[in-house]
Amino acid sequence: MTAVGRAEHPVGGRTNRLVGAAVVDNRDTFGAGGHSHGMDNVDAAGLGIGDDYPPRIMGVLNVSKESPYDPSVYDDPGEAARYVDDELIDEGAEIVDIGLESANKRFDVLSAEEELDRLHVALETIESVSGDAIFSIETRYAAVADEALSQGFDMVNDIAGFADPEMPTVCEEYDAAVAKMASPPDLERPGAVEETDWGARKSADWAAEADYVDQVYESLKQNGLTDKTIVDPAFGGWSEAQTLADDRETFRRLREFRALGKPMLVSINRKNFLGEIADRETDDRLPVSLAATSLAVERGAHVIRTHDVVETRDAALIGDAFTERSRVNDGDLSVCELDVRSSRDLRVHLDERGIDPAVADEWSTLAVEIDGLDGNDRIGVTSVVADTDADVFSVSTDRLLLLGTRSSISAVSDCLSRRDDNLAAIADSLSEMLE
Repeated sequence: MTAVGRAEHPVGGRTNRLVGAAVVDNRDTFGAGGHSHGMDNVDAAGLGIGDDYPPRIMGVLNVSKESPYDPSVYDDPGEAARYVDDELIDEGAEIVDIGLESANKRFDVLSAEEELDRLHVALETIESVSGDAIFSIETRYAAVADEALSQGFDMVNDIAGFADPEMPTVCEEYDAAVAKMASPPDLERPGAVEETDWGARKSADWAAEADYVDQVYESLKQNGLTDKTIVDPAFGGWSEAQTLADDRETFRRLREFRALGKPMLVSINRKNFLGEIADRETDDRLPVSLAATSLAVERGAHVIRTHDVVETRDAALIGDAFTERSRVNDGDLSVCELDVRSSRDLRVHLDERGIDPAVADEWSTLAVEIDGLDGNDRIGVTSVVADTDADVFSVSTDRLLLLGTRSSISAVSDCLSRRDDNLAAIADSLSEMLE
Protein backbone atom coordinates (compact mmCIF):
# COMPACT_ATOMS: atom_id res chain seq x y z
CA MET A 1 0.00 0.00 0.00
CA THR A 2 1.48 3.35 -1.03
CA ALA A 3 0.81 6.26 1.32
CA VAL A 4 1.51 9.88 0.51
CA GLY A 5 1.67 12.48 3.28
CA ARG A 6 2.46 16.15 3.08
CA ALA A 7 3.90 18.87 5.26
CA GLU A 8 4.85 22.37 4.20
CA HIS A 9 8.14 23.87 5.31
CA PRO A 10 10.09 27.01 4.54
CA VAL A 11 13.07 27.28 2.25
CA GLY A 12 14.85 28.34 5.44
CA GLY A 13 13.66 30.15 8.55
CA ARG A 14 10.99 29.11 11.01
CA THR A 15 9.13 25.83 10.74
CA ASN A 16 5.76 25.87 8.96
CA ARG A 17 6.27 29.35 7.56
CA LEU A 18 6.86 30.54 4.03
CA VAL A 19 9.99 32.58 3.49
CA GLY A 20 9.95 35.98 1.84
CA ALA A 21 6.41 36.70 2.99
CA ALA A 22 7.00 40.04 4.61
CA VAL A 23 5.53 43.48 4.06
CA VAL A 24 7.24 46.81 4.54
CA ASP A 25 4.58 49.47 4.98
CA ASN A 26 5.33 53.18 5.10
CA ARG A 27 2.30 54.94 6.55
CA ASP A 28 3.27 58.18 4.86
CA THR A 29 2.56 56.39 1.60
CA PHE A 30 -0.63 54.56 2.51
CA GLY A 31 -2.12 57.02 4.96
CA ALA A 32 -2.47 56.43 8.68
CA GLY A 33 -5.97 55.04 8.44
CA GLY A 34 -5.97 53.89 4.83
CA HIS A 35 -5.71 50.36 3.54
CA SER A 36 -2.15 49.15 3.22
CA HIS A 37 -1.12 45.63 2.41
CA GLY A 38 -0.13 44.95 6.00
CA MET A 39 -2.74 44.34 8.67
CA ASP A 40 -4.57 47.50 9.70
CA ASN A 41 -5.65 48.02 13.29
CA VAL A 42 -9.07 49.58 13.90
CA ASP A 43 -9.93 52.07 16.62
CA ALA A 44 -13.52 51.36 17.65
CA ALA A 45 -14.39 54.33 19.87
CA GLY A 46 -11.11 53.92 21.74
CA LEU A 47 -11.01 50.11 21.69
CA GLY A 48 -8.12 48.81 19.61
CA ILE A 49 -8.89 45.86 17.34
CA GLY A 50 -6.24 44.04 15.30
CA ASP A 51 -2.95 42.18 15.53
CA ASP A 52 -1.51 44.68 18.01
CA TYR A 53 -4.29 44.01 20.54
CA PRO A 54 -5.70 41.02 22.41
CA PRO A 55 -8.76 39.26 20.96
CA ARG A 56 -11.98 41.12 21.71
CA ILE A 57 -15.18 39.44 22.88
CA MET A 58 -18.47 40.67 21.44
CA GLY A 59 -21.44 39.72 23.61
CA VAL A 60 -24.92 39.56 22.12
CA LEU A 61 -28.21 41.15 23.13
CA ASN A 62 -31.35 40.79 21.04
CA VAL A 63 -34.39 43.01 21.46
CA SER A 64 -36.20 40.82 18.96
CA LYS A 65 -38.62 38.13 20.06
CA GLU A 66 -37.84 36.22 16.86
CA SER A 67 -34.24 35.52 17.87
CA PRO A 68 -33.52 31.79 17.90
CA TYR A 69 -31.37 31.91 21.06
CA ASP A 70 -33.60 32.73 24.03
CA PRO A 71 -30.98 33.55 26.72
CA SER A 72 -30.02 36.78 24.94
CA VAL A 73 -33.54 38.04 24.15
CA TYR A 74 -35.01 40.95 26.16
CA ASP A 75 -37.64 43.51 25.23
CA ASP A 76 -37.64 45.37 28.57
CA PRO A 77 -34.81 47.95 28.75
CA GLY A 78 -34.27 47.49 32.49
CA GLU A 79 -33.98 43.71 32.26
CA ALA A 80 -31.85 44.03 29.16
CA ALA A 81 -29.44 46.41 30.91
CA ARG A 82 -29.05 44.05 33.86
CA TYR A 83 -28.32 41.20 31.46
CA VAL A 84 -25.70 43.30 29.66
CA ASP A 85 -24.00 44.29 32.93
CA ASP A 86 -24.14 40.91 34.66
CA GLU A 87 -23.82 38.38 31.83
CA LEU A 88 -21.85 40.26 29.22
CA ILE A 89 -19.67 43.12 30.50
CA ASP A 90 -18.89 41.64 33.93
CA GLU A 91 -17.96 38.34 32.25
CA GLY A 92 -15.48 39.94 29.87
CA ALA A 93 -17.34 41.33 26.85
CA GLU A 94 -15.74 44.55 25.59
CA ILE A 95 -18.26 44.96 22.76
CA VAL A 96 -22.02 44.49 23.05
CA ASP A 97 -23.84 43.82 19.78
CA ILE A 98 -27.54 44.65 19.89
CA GLY A 99 -29.87 43.19 17.28
CA LEU A 100 -33.27 44.63 16.47
CA GLU A 101 -34.53 41.64 14.49
CA SER A 102 -33.65 38.04 13.90
CA ALA A 103 -31.44 37.51 10.88
CA ASN A 104 -32.74 33.94 10.59
CA LYS A 105 -33.92 33.33 7.04
CA ARG A 106 -37.15 31.73 8.37
CA PHE A 107 -38.46 35.15 9.42
CA ASP A 108 -39.61 38.07 7.32
CA VAL A 109 -37.14 40.91 6.95
CA LEU A 110 -38.08 44.07 8.84
CA SER A 111 -38.03 47.34 6.95
CA ALA A 112 -35.82 50.23 8.07
CA GLU A 113 -38.91 51.92 9.51
CA GLU A 114 -39.78 48.83 11.56
CA GLU A 115 -36.23 48.59 12.89
CA LEU A 116 -36.34 52.28 13.83
CA ASP A 117 -39.55 51.61 15.78
CA ARG A 118 -37.64 49.09 17.91
CA LEU A 119 -34.50 51.21 18.29
CA HIS A 120 -35.81 52.99 21.39
CA VAL A 121 -35.54 49.75 23.40
CA ALA A 122 -31.87 49.45 22.47
CA LEU A 123 -31.19 53.12 23.21
CA GLU A 124 -32.92 52.97 26.61
CA THR A 125 -30.93 49.82 27.37
CA ILE A 126 -27.49 51.32 26.73
CA GLU A 127 -28.45 54.40 28.75
CA SER A 128 -29.22 52.14 31.71
CA VAL A 129 -26.07 50.02 31.51
CA SER A 130 -23.58 50.87 34.24
CA GLY A 131 -20.60 48.95 32.85
CA ASP A 132 -18.12 50.13 30.23
CA ALA A 133 -18.36 48.66 26.74
CA ILE A 134 -18.46 49.52 23.06
CA PHE A 135 -22.02 49.29 21.78
CA SER A 136 -22.63 47.93 18.30
CA ILE A 137 -25.92 48.12 16.42
CA GLU A 138 -26.67 45.16 14.18
CA THR A 139 -28.49 46.41 11.11
CA ARG A 140 -28.45 46.31 7.33
CA TYR A 141 -29.85 49.82 6.91
CA ALA A 142 -27.83 53.03 6.72
CA ALA A 143 -30.77 55.02 8.12
CA VAL A 144 -30.88 52.84 11.23
CA ALA A 145 -27.11 53.02 11.65
CA ASP A 146 -27.25 56.81 11.29
CA GLU A 147 -29.89 57.15 14.00
CA ALA A 148 -28.16 54.70 16.33
CA LEU A 149 -24.74 56.31 15.97
CA SER A 150 -26.22 59.76 16.53
CA GLN A 151 -27.78 58.66 19.83
CA GLY A 152 -25.01 56.76 21.57
CA PHE A 153 -23.99 53.66 19.66
CA ASP A 154 -20.27 53.33 18.89
CA MET A 155 -20.08 50.97 15.91
CA VAL A 156 -22.15 49.06 13.35
CA ASN A 157 -22.49 45.37 12.56
CA ASP A 158 -23.74 45.27 8.97
CA ILE A 159 -24.99 41.76 8.20
CA ALA A 160 -25.77 42.69 4.58
CA GLY A 161 -22.22 43.66 3.61
CA PHE A 162 -22.88 47.25 2.46
CA ALA A 163 -25.86 46.21 0.33
CA ASP A 164 -27.21 49.59 1.40
CA PRO A 165 -24.79 51.78 -0.58
CA GLU A 166 -25.05 54.59 1.99
CA MET A 167 -23.76 52.44 4.85
CA PRO A 168 -20.02 53.11 4.29
CA THR A 169 -20.67 56.86 4.04
CA VAL A 170 -22.68 56.93 7.27
CA CYS A 171 -19.99 55.01 9.16
CA GLU A 172 -17.24 57.27 7.83
CA GLU A 173 -19.19 60.41 8.78
CA TYR A 174 -19.27 59.20 12.38
CA ASP A 175 -15.72 57.82 12.21
CA ALA A 176 -17.28 54.54 13.35
CA ALA A 177 -15.94 51.03 13.06
CA VAL A 178 -18.15 48.70 11.04
CA ALA A 179 -18.21 44.93 10.83
CA LYS A 180 -19.03 43.91 7.26
CA MET A 181 -20.43 40.44 6.75
CA ALA A 182 -19.94 38.73 3.40
CA SER A 183 -23.24 39.06 1.51
CA PRO A 184 -24.71 39.59 -1.94
CA PRO A 185 -25.87 43.10 -2.96
CA ASP A 186 -29.36 42.30 -1.64
CA LEU A 187 -30.74 43.71 1.60
CA GLU A 188 -33.11 40.78 2.00
CA ARG A 189 -30.51 38.01 1.52
CA PRO A 190 -27.68 38.58 4.01
CA GLY A 191 -24.93 35.99 3.81
CA ALA A 192 -26.27 34.32 0.65
CA VAL A 193 -23.05 34.91 -1.29
CA GLU A 194 -23.74 32.14 -3.81
CA GLU A 195 -26.78 34.08 -5.04
CA THR A 196 -24.56 36.84 -6.42
CA ASP A 197 -24.40 37.04 -10.21
CA TRP A 198 -20.66 36.48 -10.25
CA GLY A 199 -20.52 36.33 -14.02
CA ALA A 200 -21.69 39.94 -14.14
CA ARG A 201 -19.80 41.21 -11.08
CA LYS A 202 -16.49 39.48 -11.89
CA SER A 203 -16.39 37.43 -15.11
CA ALA A 204 -17.82 34.25 -16.53
CA ASP A 205 -14.43 32.56 -16.29
CA TRP A 206 -14.01 33.58 -12.64
CA ALA A 207 -17.53 32.37 -11.80
CA ALA A 208 -16.84 28.99 -13.40
CA GLU A 209 -13.62 28.45 -11.44
CA ALA A 210 -14.49 29.99 -8.04
CA ASP A 211 -15.44 27.84 -5.08
CA TYR A 212 -17.57 28.89 -2.11
CA VAL A 213 -14.70 30.39 -0.09
CA ASP A 214 -13.57 32.38 -3.12
CA GLN A 215 -17.10 33.82 -3.32
CA VAL A 216 -17.07 34.76 0.38
CA TYR A 217 -13.74 36.52 -0.07
CA GLU A 218 -14.91 38.48 -3.11
CA SER A 219 -18.20 39.36 -1.40
CA LEU A 220 -16.23 41.14 1.30
CA LYS A 221 -14.46 43.20 -1.38
CA GLN A 222 -17.65 44.18 -3.19
CA ASN A 223 -18.77 47.77 -2.47
CA GLY A 224 -15.41 48.51 -0.89
CA LEU A 225 -14.04 48.71 2.64
CA THR A 226 -13.85 51.72 4.92
CA ASP A 227 -10.70 52.52 6.89
CA LYS A 228 -12.43 51.06 9.95
CA THR A 229 -13.98 47.94 8.42
CA ILE A 230 -13.82 44.61 10.26
CA VAL A 231 -14.53 41.67 7.93
CA ASP A 232 -16.89 38.80 8.79
CA PRO A 233 -16.80 35.60 6.63
CA ALA A 234 -20.49 34.82 7.36
CA PHE A 235 -20.64 31.51 9.19
CA GLY A 236 -24.08 29.93 9.60
CA GLY A 237 -27.04 28.85 7.53
CA TRP A 238 -27.72 32.10 5.72
CA SER A 239 -29.25 30.40 2.70
CA GLU A 240 -30.57 27.05 1.58
CA ALA A 241 -27.53 26.60 -0.66
CA GLN A 242 -24.95 27.17 2.07
CA THR A 243 -23.83 23.83 3.48
CA LEU A 244 -22.06 22.75 6.65
CA ALA A 245 -19.17 21.68 4.43
CA ASP A 246 -19.00 25.27 3.11
CA ASP A 247 -18.64 26.59 6.66
CA ARG A 248 -16.00 24.01 7.52
CA GLU A 249 -13.98 24.91 4.41
CA THR A 250 -14.29 28.63 5.22
CA PHE A 251 -13.02 27.95 8.72
CA ARG A 252 -10.17 25.79 7.46
CA ARG A 253 -9.07 28.61 5.12
CA LEU A 254 -9.66 31.42 7.60
CA ARG A 255 -6.11 32.76 7.23
CA GLU A 256 -6.81 33.69 3.61
CA PHE A 257 -9.09 36.52 4.75
CA ARG A 258 -6.12 38.23 6.39
CA ALA A 259 -5.01 39.17 2.87
CA LEU A 260 -7.75 41.84 2.93
CA GLY A 261 -5.63 43.73 5.47
CA LYS A 262 -8.51 44.22 7.90
CA PRO A 263 -9.30 42.80 11.34
CA MET A 264 -11.65 39.83 11.30
CA LEU A 265 -14.81 39.00 13.25
CA VAL A 266 -16.15 35.46 13.48
CA SER A 267 -19.53 34.36 14.77
CA ILE A 268 -19.20 30.61 15.33
CA ASN A 269 -20.88 30.16 18.72
CA ARG A 270 -22.72 26.81 18.80
CA LYS A 271 -22.97 26.75 14.99
CA ASN A 272 -24.25 23.67 13.17
CA PHE A 273 -21.01 23.06 11.29
CA LEU A 274 -19.29 22.48 14.63
CA GLY A 275 -22.13 20.54 16.23
CA GLU A 276 -22.23 18.05 13.37
CA ILE A 277 -18.58 17.15 13.84
CA ALA A 278 -19.14 16.13 17.47
CA ASP A 279 -22.78 15.07 16.97
CA ARG A 280 -24.04 17.61 19.52
CA GLU A 281 -27.24 19.64 19.64
CA THR A 282 -27.18 23.38 20.37
CA ASP A 283 -27.36 23.11 24.16
CA ASP A 284 -24.35 20.77 24.23
CA ARG A 285 -22.11 22.63 21.80
CA LEU A 286 -20.15 24.84 24.20
CA PRO A 287 -17.03 22.61 24.18
CA VAL A 288 -16.82 22.52 20.37
CA SER A 289 -17.41 26.27 20.24
CA LEU A 290 -14.52 26.90 22.62
CA ALA A 291 -12.18 24.61 20.71
CA ALA A 292 -13.08 26.44 17.49
CA THR A 293 -12.61 29.82 19.17
CA SER A 294 -8.99 29.04 20.05
CA LEU A 295 -8.36 27.87 16.51
CA ALA A 296 -10.08 30.92 15.01
CA VAL A 297 -7.90 33.33 16.99
CA GLU A 298 -4.76 31.42 16.05
CA ARG A 299 -5.86 31.62 12.40
CA GLY A 300 -6.41 35.36 12.50
CA ALA A 301 -9.74 36.28 14.12
CA HIS A 302 -9.69 39.44 16.24
CA VAL A 303 -13.31 39.66 17.42
CA ILE A 304 -15.33 36.66 18.60
CA ARG A 305 -19.10 37.16 18.70
CA THR A 306 -20.67 34.89 21.30
CA HIS A 307 -23.48 34.21 23.75
CA ASP A 308 -21.07 32.38 26.10
CA VAL A 309 -18.88 35.27 27.13
CA VAL A 310 -16.72 34.14 30.04
CA GLU A 311 -15.87 30.75 28.55
CA THR A 312 -15.20 32.21 25.10
CA ARG A 313 -12.92 34.87 26.58
CA ASP A 314 -10.74 32.16 28.14
CA ALA A 315 -10.62 30.14 24.92
CA ALA A 316 -9.70 33.24 22.91
CA LEU A 317 -6.83 34.01 25.28
CA ILE A 318 -5.47 30.49 24.84
CA GLY A 319 -5.57 30.88 21.07
CA ASP A 320 -3.85 34.25 21.32
CA ALA A 321 -1.11 32.93 23.61
CA PHE A 322 -0.07 30.34 21.03
CA THR A 323 -0.30 32.60 18.00
CA GLU A 324 2.96 33.45 16.22
CA ARG A 325 2.92 36.70 14.28
CA SER A 326 5.79 39.09 13.82
CA ARG A 327 5.42 42.82 13.34
CA VAL A 328 7.79 45.70 14.10
CA ASN A 329 6.68 49.33 14.10
CA ASP A 330 9.16 52.19 13.96
CA GLY A 331 7.37 55.50 13.65
CA ASP A 332 5.72 55.56 10.25
CA LEU A 333 7.51 52.40 9.16
CA SER A 334 6.01 48.97 9.77
CA VAL A 335 7.51 45.59 8.87
CA CYS A 336 5.36 42.49 9.31
CA GLU A 337 5.64 38.83 8.41
CA LEU A 338 2.56 37.68 6.53
CA ASP A 339 0.61 34.94 8.30
CA VAL A 340 0.87 32.31 5.57
CA ARG A 341 1.08 28.61 6.32
CA SER A 342 0.46 27.19 2.84
CA SER A 343 0.97 28.10 -0.78
CA ARG A 344 -2.79 28.72 -1.00
CA ASP A 345 -2.54 31.37 1.72
CA LEU A 346 0.37 33.00 -0.08
CA ARG A 347 -1.43 32.96 -3.44
CA VAL A 348 -4.27 35.02 -1.97
CA HIS A 349 -1.86 37.59 -0.52
CA LEU A 350 0.04 37.83 -3.80
CA ASP A 351 -3.13 38.25 -5.84
CA GLU A 352 -4.33 41.01 -3.50
CA ARG A 353 -1.07 42.83 -4.16
CA GLY A 354 -1.22 42.50 -7.94
CA ILE A 355 1.51 39.85 -8.03
CA ASP A 356 1.14 36.68 -10.11
CA PRO A 357 -0.17 34.05 -7.62
CA ALA A 358 1.86 31.39 -9.43
CA VAL A 359 4.94 32.85 -7.73
CA ALA A 360 3.76 31.04 -4.57
CA ASP A 361 4.57 27.70 -6.16
CA GLU A 362 8.26 28.63 -6.20
CA TRP A 363 8.43 29.96 -2.63
CA SER A 364 7.00 27.14 -0.58
CA THR A 365 8.76 23.85 0.01
CA LEU A 366 6.79 20.64 0.30
CA ALA A 367 8.02 17.65 2.26
CA VAL A 368 6.31 14.58 0.81
CA GLU A 369 6.78 11.10 2.22
CA ILE A 370 5.97 8.06 0.10
CA ASP A 371 5.58 4.84 2.08
CA GLY A 372 4.91 1.26 0.98
CA LEU A 373 7.27 1.08 -2.00
CA ASP A 374 8.80 -2.16 -3.21
CA GLY A 375 12.39 -2.23 -4.39
CA ASN A 376 11.71 -1.59 -8.08
CA ASP A 377 9.24 1.24 -7.38
CA ARG A 378 11.72 2.84 -5.02
CA ILE A 379 14.42 2.78 -7.69
CA GLY A 380 11.98 4.05 -10.32
CA VAL A 381 10.82 7.02 -8.26
CA THR A 382 14.41 7.93 -7.39
CA SER A 383 15.32 7.86 -11.07
CA VAL A 384 12.40 10.11 -12.04
CA VAL A 385 13.14 12.65 -9.29
CA ALA A 386 16.74 12.90 -10.50
CA ASP A 387 15.45 14.50 -13.72
CA THR A 388 13.55 17.26 -11.84
CA ASP A 389 14.43 20.09 -9.46
CA ALA A 390 13.15 18.09 -6.48
CA ASP A 391 15.35 16.17 -4.04
CA VAL A 392 14.79 12.60 -2.84
CA PHE A 393 16.05 10.95 0.35
CA SER A 394 15.89 7.31 1.38
CA VAL A 395 14.23 6.86 4.77
CA SER A 396 14.01 3.06 4.79
CA THR A 397 13.79 0.18 2.33
CA ASP A 398 10.17 1.01 1.49
CA ARG A 399 10.03 4.75 2.17
CA LEU A 400 11.24 7.89 0.37
CA LEU A 401 11.12 11.57 1.30
CA LEU A 402 10.71 14.13 -1.50
CA LEU A 403 11.62 17.78 -0.96
CA GLY A 404 10.86 20.52 -3.45
CA THR A 405 8.66 23.39 -4.47
CA ARG A 406 5.08 22.76 -5.49
CA SER A 407 6.17 23.14 -9.11
CA SER A 408 8.97 20.60 -8.80
CA ILE A 409 6.79 18.05 -6.99
CA SER A 410 4.16 18.58 -9.69
CA ALA A 411 6.84 17.87 -12.29
CA VAL A 412 7.63 14.58 -10.53
CA SER A 413 3.94 13.69 -10.65
CA ASP A 414 3.76 14.50 -14.35
CA CYS A 415 6.78 12.34 -15.14
CA LEU A 416 5.43 9.42 -13.10
CA SER A 417 2.03 9.67 -14.81
CA ARG A 418 3.64 8.92 -18.18
CA ARG A 419 4.97 5.59 -16.95
CA ASP A 420 3.17 2.36 -17.78
CA ASP A 421 4.13 0.58 -14.57
CA ASN A 422 3.12 0.84 -10.89
CA LEU A 423 4.57 4.35 -10.66
CA ALA A 424 1.50 5.81 -12.40
CA ALA A 425 -0.53 5.07 -9.26
CA ILE A 426 1.95 7.12 -7.23
CA ALA A 427 1.45 9.96 -9.69
CA ASP A 428 -2.30 9.84 -9.06
CA SER A 429 -1.73 10.08 -5.30
CA LEU A 430 0.69 12.99 -5.68
CA SER A 431 -1.69 14.82 -8.00
CA GLU A 432 -4.58 14.39 -5.56
CA MET A 433 -2.45 15.68 -2.68
CA LEU A 434 -1.34 18.75 -4.63
CA GLU A 435 -4.96 19.66 -5.37
